[in-house]
Amino acid sequence: MARRAEALVGLPVVATSPVAGGTGTTLTKLRFNDGTSGLVKTMPHPPAGFFAAEARGLRALAATPLSVPDLLGADDECLVLRWVEPGRPTGESAEALGRALAGAHAVTRPEFGADQDGFVGPLPLPNRPAPDWAEFYATNRVLPYLRLARDRAAITADEAAAVEAVLPRLPELVPAEPPALLHGDLWNGNVVWGQDGHAWTIDPASYFGHRETDLAMLALFGLPQLDRVLDAYQEVSPLADGWRDRIGLHQLFPLLVHAVLFGPAYGARAAAVAVRPLG
Repeated sequence: MARRAEALVGLPVVATSPVAGGTGTTLTKLRFNDGTSGLVKTMPHPPAGFFAAEARGLRALAATPLSVPDLLGADDECLVLRWVEPGRPTGESAEALGRALAGAHAVTRPEFGADQDGFVGPLPLPNRPAPDWAEFYATNRVLPYLRLARDRAAITADEAAAVEAVLPRLPELVPAEPPALLHGDLWNGNVVWGQDGHAWTIDPASYFGHRETDLAMLALFGLPQLDRVLDAYQEVSPLADGWRDRIGLHQLFPLLVHAVLFGPAYGARAAAVAVRPLG
C-alpha cells in the first residue's frame, strides 16, 4: 500500500498509521519524507471504477467554494488525499461551510443525474440523467435501494408499500428547482472540522440533484452547528418555503441505503418518513 502511494504521489513514505472510519474501506495515514502527510483509502477487490468515481467528485467540488482535501493520486486500487488534521467545530467554520455549500449548489446543468454512475459507500449509485427531479429521485435514488432492502429482508412488505406510495406525489410535494451540483453523501461523518478552522467535506458521491437533498443529509445524524450552517446558506441562497417539512422526503434515499447496509431498523425509519404528513 505504501509503495503504491509512493508511486502515485512521487514521494517516499516514511511512516504509516491506521485511521478509524470508512464503510468497507481501509484508511491509513501516511507521512512523507518532505514532512507532509496524506491519507490513503484502499478496499479489498474494489468494484471497477470505485476510486475513479470518488476522484471525479473531488475534482468537481474542488472547483467550487467547498473545501475538499487535495487529491494527490488515484488508481484502480486506492486513492490518496492530503491529510486534514481534525480540530473542533466552530460557529465561524459552520457559517463558512453554509456559504460554500450554497456556492457549490449554484453550479447547475440542464439534467438531473451525472454522466457516469458512481457509488454510495460500497453500493453502486445509478446516475442515469432525467429531465425532472421527481423522476430521477424515484428511479435512481429510492427504488433501487428499496428493492435491495426487500431482497435482504431489511424492510417489510407493508413498509415498502408505504415508501412506494409517496413516490407519485413527489412532483406536488417538492418544488421544482434547477439541477444543482451536490456533494451527494453529506452526512456529518463526511464533514471534517479541521484544526485550520475550515470545515472540509470528504467522500463525495457527486451528481446534479435537488439542493435540499444535501441539507437533509446534514440533518440526518445531527451535524454540530447545523443551525449556523443553514442560516449562512440561506443568506446566500434562500430555500423555498416549507423546506424543513420536506427534509424527511429527501432522507428516504440515505435511510434505504442504511437499511441495505445495516438492517431493518432503517427500513422502518424510511417507512415512517414516507407516511409522515407534510406541513
